[in-house]
Amino acid sequence: MSNDDQSTGMTRRKSQSILELTHDEARQFFLKDESYCNFDLPQYFVFSQLLADIDTYLTDKNISDFKIKDNLPNQLDKLNHIILNNKDGKYGWRPLQLIHPALYVSLVHQITELSNWEIICIRFLEFNKDSKIKCLSMPVESLSEEKDKAEQISSWWHAVEQKSIELSLEFDCLIQLDLTDCYASIYTHSIAWALHGKEFAKQKGNRGNKKLIGNTIDDHIRDMSYGQTNGIPQGSVLMDFVAEMVLGYADLCISEKIQSHLIEDYYILRYRDDYRIFVNNTRDGENIVKIIAEIMIDFGLKLNPSKTKVSDKVIRESIKSDKLHWMGKKQKDRNLQKHLLIIHNHASEFPNSGSLSASLSEFHKRIIRYNSIEDAVTLISIIIDIAFNNPKTYAISSAILSKLIDSLNSDEKKRETFHKIKKRFDKIPNTGHIQIWLQRIYLSFAKDLVFDESLCRLAAGEKSSIWNLDWISSDDFKKLMDPEKIIDHECLKEVVPVISVQEVELFMSKSKMYY
Repeated sequence: MSNDDQSTGMTRRKSQSILELTHDEARQFFLKDESYCNFDLPQYFVFSQLLADIDTYLTDKNISDFKIKDNLPNQLDKLNHIILNNKDGKYGWRPLQLIHPALYVSLVHQITELSNWEIICIRFLEFNKDSKIKCLSMPVESLSEEKDKAEQISSWWHAVEQKSIELSLEFDCLIQLDLTDCYASIYTHSIAWALHGKEFAKQKGNRGNKKLIGNTIDDHIRDMSYGQTNGIPQGSVLMDFVAEMVLGYADLCISEKIQSHLIEDYYILRYRDDYRIFVNNTRDGENIVKIIAEIMIDFGLKLNPSKTKVSDKVIRESIKSDKLHWMGKKQKDRNLQKHLLIIHNHASEFPNSGSLSASLSEFHKRIIRYNSIEDAVTLISIIIDIAFNNPKTYAISSAILSKLIDSLNSDEKKRETFHKIKKRFDKIPNTGHIQIWLQRIYLSFAKDLVFDESLCRLAAGEKSSIWNLDWISSDDFKKLMDPEKIIDHECLKEVVPVISVQEVELFMSKSKMYY
C-alpha cells in the first residue's frame, strides 16, 4: 500500500509499505529511532546510537550466546522499561514500553534475515488474498519530508476514511467494531501459527523449534515479558508489525469461515484492531461479527461490545464522530480564553480524540506568536484540566503550557505555578509520561526539580537504571547499553523555555484533516 499525492497533476508516492522493502532495508527501518519508540518524548531522548552499537556488536552473533544459563531473561522481571500512561485520567492504563535494546536488536536481526524475511513477506501475500478483506495498517516508510508516523496516519485517512465513503455507493450498512486491549491480550504462541500455519506449528517436532521464525519471535517476546504468553509490548513499530502477523492470520481465518457460510456480499476494512464491515443484508453483518468473535478467541482476543456500532448512514459513520462535530461548530475565537474553552468543551465531549489533538496544535501555533499573554494562569488552569483528562494530548498540552508559563513575570511565580500543576497530576498514580514532559518545561529555569520517572533522572544528570542487564554474561555487551547514550547532551544544553512547533507537531506540511 502506498500513499499518493496528486495535487501537482502527477502521481508522487509519499510512502511505501514495509513489505516492499528488501530484508536489509527492513532492518534499517526497524533500527530507526522512531521505529524503536513511536510515542512522544522530548527531542533530547535519542536511541539511534544505542541501537547502532548493539546492531554492530550482534552482527553474526546470536543473543543466546550472551545469556546466563541460571539467570535467563524470561525468569527476570522488568527487562523492558515501562512508562505507564493513564488512558483516561481515571482508572485506565496503557503501558508504553522501551523494549530491552539487546532483545529488540536481536529480534530485528532474526526477522530481517533473508530467508526469514522472505517467509514473512510470502505469508502476508497469503493473508491478503481475499480481495474483500483489506488490511490498511501495515507499517509504512515515508518517502517525503514527513515522519513515518505522519505518513502512517495520512495513509489511514486515505485508505480507511476515504475508502469507506466510496463504499457507500455499494453498501447500505456499516458495522464498526474493535478488539479489547489487543496488544496486551495477544497469545504469543499464535505468532508461530500465523507464520507457519496452526497445525504445522503445533506438531510435536515443531513446537519450540528454533529454526522456525515464528517460534523465535515468540521466544524473544516472552523473554521481554517475564515468560508470559499473553501480550506483546506496546510502543514500537516492530511490535505493530508483529501484531499485524497475528491479525493478518486472523483475517485469513475469517475469510475462510465467511466463505464456508456462503456469504458473498460484504467488504471489510481493517486498521489494526478496528474493523469496518460493509454489507447490504444486516443478517450477513451479524453473522460476520459472530465469525470474527469466534475466530479471535483462539488468539486470546475478544470484541469490545461498547464500541460495536451498526448504522445505515454509511457516509456519516465513515467519518469519526469527533471530527464531524468539530467541523460543524465554531472552532476558535479572537479571545484566547474563549478559544481554549471551545477546545475544552470539545475535549469533554470527545476525550482523547484526534480532532482534540489537532485543535490544540492549532492553538499552540497561534499563541507561539504572542509576545505577551494576559490571564496566563487562567489559561494554564484550562490546559491542565484538558491534559489531566486526555493523556494522548500530553505532548501538545505541554507545549502550550511552556508558552503560558514563560509568559509569567518571574521565576518565583513560575515555580509556584509548577507546584500547583505537579500537585494536580500527583492525584493520578504512575504518570511517568507527563513527568517527562513537565521536566522538559522546567529544565530551562528549575533544573533542581525532582521527578520519579527514570528517564527524568537521566535527563537531570543522575545515574538511573533503565533496563535489566542481570541476564547478560558479557561485560563488554553490558557497557554498550549504558543509559547515558540515550541522552543528547548537546540538545539538552540548548533547551529553551518554550517548546517549539517542530518539537511536537506531527505533520509539517499536511493539514489537520488527517487526524
